[in-house]
Amino acid sequence: MLGTIALAATLFFALCAALVYGVRLEGSERYGRILAGLSFLTALMASAYLMALILGNRFDVAYVASYSSTDLPLMYKISAFWAGQQGSFLLWLFIHAAAALLLVTKHRMEQRGLMVYMLLEALLTILVLAKSPFVPAEVVMQDGVGLNPLLQDPWMAVHPPIIFLGYALFAVPFSYCMGSLLDGAFTGPWLERARKWALVSWAFLGAGIFIGGYWAYKVLGWGGYWGWDPVENSSLVPWLLAGVFLHILHVARRRQAALSVMHLAVIFAFSLVIYGTFLTRSGILGDFSVHSFSGTSIGMTLAVVNALVLVGALILLAVKAGRLPQGSMYPAHDSREFLMLLGSLILVFLAAIIFLGMSMPLFTQLIGQPAAVDSTFYVRTTMPLAIAMCIVMTLSCLCGWQQQTGERPRLLLAVLAVIGLVCPLLVGVREVMPILLSAVAVIAFGTAFYSAHRGLLGSGGMIAHAGVSLALFAMVLAGSGSQSLTKELAPGDSVMLAGYTVTYEGQVFAEDGTAKHYRYLVDGEEALALTKLHKNGEDAAREPAIAHTLTGDIYIAPTPPRTTGREELLLKKGRMAMDDRFAYRYENVTMENQPGGKMLVTAEISITDGEKVEHAKPQILATLDGGTSEPIPIFGGEKRLRLTGISGNDDQARIEILPSAAEEASQPITASVSSKPYIYLLWLGALAVTAGCFLAVRR
Repeated sequence: MLGTIALAATLFFALCAALVYGVRLEGSERYGRILAGLSFLTALMASAYLMALILGNRFDVAYVASYSSTDLPLMYKISAFWAGQQGSFLLWLFIHAAAALLLVTKHRMEQRGLMVYMLLEALLTILVLAKSPFVPAEVVMQDGVGLNPLLQDPWMAVHPPIIFLGYALFAVPFSYCMGSLLDGAFTGPWLERARKWALVSWAFLGAGIFIGGYWAYKVLGWGGYWGWDPVENSSLVPWLLAGVFLHILHVARRRQAALSVMHLAVIFAFSLVIYGTFLTRSGILGDFSVHSFSGTSIGMTLAVVNALVLVGALILLAVKAGRLPQGSMYPAHDSREFLMLLGSLILVFLAAIIFLGMSMPLFTQLIGQPAAVDSTFYVRTTMPLAIAMCIVMTLSCLCGWQQQTGERPRLLLAVLAVIGLVCPLLVGVREVMPILLSAVAVIAFGTAFYSAHRGLLGSGGMIAHAGVSLALFAMVLAGSGSQSLTKELAPGDSVMLAGYTVTYEGQVFAEDGTAKHYRYLVDGEEALALTKLHKNGEDAAREPAIAHTLTGDIYIAPTPPRTTGREELLLKKGRMAMDDRFAYRYENVTMENQPGGKMLVTAEISITDGEKVEHAKPQILATLDGGTSEPIPIFGGEKRLRLTGISGNDDQARIEILPSAAEEASQPITASVSSKPYIYLLWLGALAVTAGCFLAVRR
């Protein structure tokens, strides 16, 4: 198949490019550039071919049949490219190859670094070949399964490619560092180039994490944005260590003794990108994470790739360690160098704790029954470190390089501390640790702007540091300050929460039958909780209702009613069957061929209430893979009737009896209602972190 041939060519060209850059003969740079360009073209060919298969509804390909369907909207057909692990690996490979093309055409990396980068591309290609998206389907489907309804959201459509941009681009600073070790050029212009690439990677990875959190808050309906799920943590840990690398790199540009620690940071950061991918896609977390892929066969391949990268890089660093610059990493304890190293150490501790927590299913599986830690473990262990990080961040912003002690704005710090202490108290927070975190976060927020004003911090660093501080402050208010209640509400019923009146108005059904909304009024303003429906009318995916106010969000997550009032009957031709209101008799069936190999099946059903007889003709559009049908009203809408199946010999008909639309809309619904004070500050802080990183690239 064309896609597999293109992938094999990508592997060939990547290995040849790595060999050419490694031997460094005359003309190596030119030939390496050609080979890297060819590897990009073949990766582009494989990617374009997979997209063409998806858009062309080629359900004879297993990947297309699993993640696309004929009626899937175009945006989600495109996002089906990376919805599964095969496609997401190919996306990773394509971004990696595109970055390689930019590196070789702009002459931004030495040949040994390019050798490392092209070897990484070869390893990525092996992963794609090991779990190829071009495998033919064992059974050809007439229509595909389609994308999970939960993933049919604009935020989730962009979340994976942004995450993989971060993953792929972090290979660039890793290759710069490994190339410098191989060449013995421990300092030079490459440090600035590595800094810029790391900032771009860090920004994209952070943006992907933030978007994933917002999607979870907006769509999943459990009331939060970060559940400390092992898969969520698998992207957070390399993001934290990438932050460690960036901050130590700043120190290393002034104190070359820090170069060895900087190399160690980039090795573990990039290795944990692959390790997180291994945890997510090996099937180990199948019982512990809603995000993981289960039943996969690529775990061992990922483990081998991870071991090759980590062990190989550590061996190289150990061999070259004696030649790295020695000396003191900081001039004094009150210097910015020391405080940045201390802050980096705190980030390492944070990453280590989260790493242990997310890896617990793997570790416990090695000795017995696999088990996972709960979210309280992370909250208890990371909050003290977050407090320490804000304190160090504040001190670091106030200090200069080389023991240049900045002015201490004591009055400003005192005012900020009071604000940070009072705000959580006003929203009802009473625990000591969250209040303390709020205080130091507000201090760090104000200090970032003060330091930039004094020329001690660049504009990018100011925005990013302020964003981190603002996000931590918002986490305290929206998390520890949240109030909640759960109550069953009939249409017209109201509850009071956090000074707001929440009234349930009932259900509203979309005219095309694809969705329904639970309608609420929050102080008179409408808030709708969306439920996407399968073609048979059953719930496919539920989203909460969120009312946005100046003081935060009112978050309403309805639970489906315990009893839906639906009943299924199996009718034998010519015989009666009854429910609590009517009697039904299956009279006859007709079948008409439709375009695309489909068949329209129409059953003739007689319904009586004992006095009057009605004749209904429910239909089902049958395909080789199943069928779809819609309910029709009977007896003036008192109930609805839906045909769900006909036996092979046409002797039996299966029908579903539904309550009237008005009755279903008026059913009592249990809802979890909670307040999220000033949660929009969290999204603003996350946006500021990403913007600050991109702005810092230009410095």
